[in-house]
This record gives sequence, structure tokens and C-alpha cells, in this order.
Amino acid sequence: MSRLNTEIAAVTDRVIERSREKRAAYLELLRRERESGADRPKLGCANLAHAYAGTDEQRDRLRDGRAMNIGIVTAYNDMLSAHATYYRYPEQMKIWALEAGTTAQVAGGVPAMCDGVTQGYAGMELSLLSRDTIALSTAVALSHRTFEGAALLGICDKIVPGLLIGALRFGHLPMVLIPGGPMRSGLANKDKARVRELYAEGKASREELLDAEIAAYHGKGTCTFYGTANSNQMMMEAMGLHVPGAAFANPQTKLRQELTRRAMHRLAEIGWDGNDYRPIGHCVDEKAIVNAAIVLLATGGSTNHLIHLPAIARSAGVTIDWDDFDRLSRVIPLLTRVYPNGSADVNGFEDAGGPPFVIRELLKGGLLHGDILTIAAGGMADYARKPDVEDDRLVWRDLPAKSGDDTIIRTLDAPFSPEGGFRILKGNIGRACIKVSAVERERWVIEAPARVFEDQLAVQQAFRAGELDRDVVVVVRFQGPRANGMPELHKLTPPLGVLQNRGYRVALVTDGRMSGASGKVPCAIHVSPEALGGGDIARIRDGDIVRVDAETGMLEALVDAAEWNARKPAEAPPVLAGTGRELFGLMRAGADEAELGASAVLAAGGL
Repeated sequence: MSRLNTEIAAVTDRVIERSREKRAAYLELLRRERESGADRPKLGCANLAHAYAGTDEQRDRLRDGRAMNIGIVTAYNDMLSAHATYYRYPEQMKIWALEAGTTAQVAGGVPAMCDGVTQGYAGMELSLLSRDTIALSTAVALSHRTFEGAALLGICDKIVPGLLIGALRFGHLPMVLIPGGPMRSGLANKDKARVRELYAEGKASREELLDAEIAAYHGKGTCTFYGTANSNQMMMEAMGLHVPGAAFANPQTKLRQELTRRAMHRLAEIGWDGNDYRPIGHCVDEKAIVNAAIVLLATGGSTNHLIHLPAIARSAGVTIDWDDFDRLSRVIPLLTRVYPNGSADVNGFEDAGGPPFVIRELLKGGLLHGDILTIAAGGMADYARKPDVEDDRLVWRDLPAKSGDDTIIRTLDAPFSPEGGFRILKGNIGRACIKVSAVERERWVIEAPARVFEDQLAVQQAFRAGELDRDVVVVVRFQGPRANGMPELHKLTPPLGVLQNRGYRVALVTDGRMSGASGKVPCAIHVSPEALGGGDIARIRDGDIVRVDAETGMLEALVDAAEWNARKPAEAPPVLAGTGRELFGLMRAGADEAELGASAVLAAGGL
């Protein structure tokens, strides 16, 4: 392992310094929680009887009170393909807990929305808000004080961040994240995207589109593109919260089963009664948060984590902001090409070396903190080896020096790009982020007249009417966390992609989000401050020349400063009811800016 890169060291020092007061308060909270009655045998007899009443096979061991009791927090449902794999996990995990001399109970369930189902519809306005709901549900599940550790079952977009935000408030407990793995490869992602664009142009029928979508999303497991769900898994590896190499083993395989068994056995080894106590609140520190940002950049991961990672960090008393991402991006090389940043899917990525290859290369180059506390006994070095099953036994092997496919993953001395996949933009419109890892370099700068919209349906209608057949910066505002919950605008990807294919210079500017699957069209997203409340994106008018410049980091309406400042911001559209949106008004009203994590729960909690 090489000496740590000086810029990474400087960014880490900045994070540590700005986190100093809140991190100290957080660690003091963990000390108090550990010492103030989290000990199960101290609970009242009636309390314990209620806790044990639902379990027959483990009751005697639970009553004895000497073995660790592991709380399982599950995000199972069978509408979300990635989480459908969790159906039988709790009963298996209870058996594996008994093997290790512990017990396990399902502490609670959390909601798990599928953004692929709600994309482009009203339910998507609940998507980001569901992360806070998951955090609250996790806290409720763990609040019974009958657990000495926890196993968190979650994979997808908001679920992992929500589980962590909630779990970190119980940071005195050892915990492990347990993924379920990606579905087997179906129709290639590029072929699916091509059919979507043909449909947007009216050149493919609805039946042809449905055939393509079902061929792509065809079974249990995570979607195979490298979006937010799979970026979650990469980050959990780099933070040391998985069993090493667990991210992308396919469901219903012997390897997947053994990795989950190992997770339960490892929890038994890192409890507070042994000599290797590893509480999650100590594992998730400033260096672990920086590691998560680094692997996100090295793999061209999801832009959603520029919202989620600051929120996770806040729950552990850590402060990271977009300037830290921007600085890291300039020294972290892009080591992978996985769709939408390339043609391969995550199964191809895994076969070519996967997360262990990336982590090994980053450690070798001094580009990752190797000295963080992980759930694995050997620290980050363990995450640079690949798991396998040999004679029914889980083993880890060293990887070959070279990638299994250098069109997918490369060594540090031959990266796809010397810099990572993100840029921060600033200007009179506000601050925004842009993912450039999948954008051709000649499109890093777009300067064109604005066309302003206040919902994505209107953009699609204008596209179908031919009103956008020109160089254009499409501005979609009042999509921020306080306005309507900050929905993803992924449905705009096909029409904007079609315009780009026609030779037009096109960009998107929005205070909303794009999917983690966003790709070739330059998109300045998460604009802050948001339009609601007077953010400057509300001053843009149709025809203003807008410059989106990822080369210099500019996001600017090229309007005379006096005129710009004199403009009255546009009025917000009315808040729509239906699909339960009215129930989440409290969360929208209390949400803070995207760069802080867009969280009402963290803001109200003073975190």
C-alpha cells in the first residue's frame, strides 16, 4: 500500500476539522447509549416476556440472556426485484445465528420503493422522502433495546442510505449490511436504451417497448446497470460494512448463501462481550465517508449519492460537501466503464474483477484509506480479495494483476480517464453537480437558449410537438426537495438523447434529480438553492442564453447582472394532492438543501 495521496489527505483533514464538534458529540452519544441500559437483561420481566413471546425455537436461549441477540431489519417486498430475494433470508439467518451461538429476531421492516415502477409518475415524488421514512422505521425497529447487534437487509436507491441513517443513531451496536446481488444479465442495457429512444420518436410500438423492458428486467435481483442501487453496494464495500466481496454475487447461488451465513457468524465475533468489538458508529467515521466518495468517483457511480452520502455522514456526526467531491474527482482516476458509462453491466464488471479489483488498485496507489475500522478482521485489505466457494467452504483469493476485461475495468496505470466522473458547477443560477463520466468531452460545454418548464410531462409534450428541435438548455424547476420531494426526471433521458442524436447541443438544468442511470446528455442537477423560496433558477426565462460548462465549473445565465437581480422569481405551481403526497407535506416543508442531504429528519434533529 502506497502513501496516501496528498490531496486526499487534505480533503480528509478538511472533513475531520469541520466535523470535529459534531463527531465528538456523536461519539459521546454512543458511549452513553452503550453504558445506559442497552443491556437486555436489565429490562423488566414483562418487557422481556413480550420480546420473546413471538419466538418458540429460541426462547430458552433468549431468556438465558448471555448470547448476542441480532435484530434483523428487512426491506423485503416482492414488487421490488432486488429485494424479492430476501423472502426466506430471516429464517435462514436465524439458523446461521444459532450456529454461531447467537439468536436473531426480525426487529422490523422498512418500506422499499422501486423507482423503476414510479419513474415519471406521481409516486416518484415520494421517492426521496421515503429515505427519511426508512431511517425512522429503522430507528423504531432498533428501539426495543433487545438487540446487541443488527443485520440490515437492503440494496436499492434510498433503502441503504435510509437504513444507515437510522442505524447510525444506534451506533454502539455492531452491524452488517447484507446485499442480495444482481439479477442475471438479460437484454443488454444499450439495446434497451435504443428501443426507448425509438419509442420516444414513434418508431417502436408500445408492445415492442414492453418486450424490451421485460427482457432487460427479467428476474429476481438488482437491476444490472450501474445506478444508485449498485453504487450503494460499491460504497458499502469501501466503507467496510459488507462481508468482503458480497456486493455482486448473484442471488440463489452457493456463494451468495455462504456470504450471508458468514455475515451472521461475523456479527457474533464483533460484539461488545468479545475482544473484537466493532460498533458501526466507529466503523463509519470521516475516513470511511471519504472512501465512499472515492469509489463512487473511481467507478462513475450515481449522482444521487451527492445527496445521500452527506445525509449518511450527518447521522454519524460527519460533514462532507460538494466541494470535497469536486476536489477528490480531480485526483481520482476513472477505472471502470459500466453502463451507462460503458456497455458492460454489473455482472460483466464482477466477472472482470469487480469491487475487489477497484479497491486493490486504489489502495496500491495511495488513493483510498486503508486504515479504517471494518467489519472484516483484516481491514480494507480484505476487500481487495475475491470470495469463492471451495469444498463447501468460503474462501478469498488474490486477484490477477490484470483485469479480466480492460474494456470494463482497468489498472491504475491505464485508467479510462485521469479524473473521476463528477464536477461541481457554480454561477448566478446556483450550485449544481454534473456527472461527466458518460458524457463525450465535446459536450462538456453547452451554451444555448433556455426553454423553461415546471414539470417533466410538459417537456415530453414539447418534444413530441417538435418544439425542442434545436440547440436548447431544458430547464425544469420547482423539482427540489421542498417543492415536490425532488423526484428523479429519468423519463426525460430518451427525448433528450434523441435530440442529441439529431445533432443538437442539448443540456438539462434542474433543481430535481436524475436517475443513477443518467448517461450521455449533460445534466446540471440538484441546483441549490431550489426554485421554491426564491432560488435563482426561478429567475430564468425562455430564451435566456444559459451556459453549462463542466470544464471550468460554470452554471450561468448570460444575462446582464442588473437585469438578473431585478427579476422577480417565478411563482411556484400549486402543490398537488393524491397518491399520498399530501401526507408528506411535513417532510417537504422541513427538508434542507440538496447539498446537506435534503432531509427533514436530520434538519429537525439538529444533526
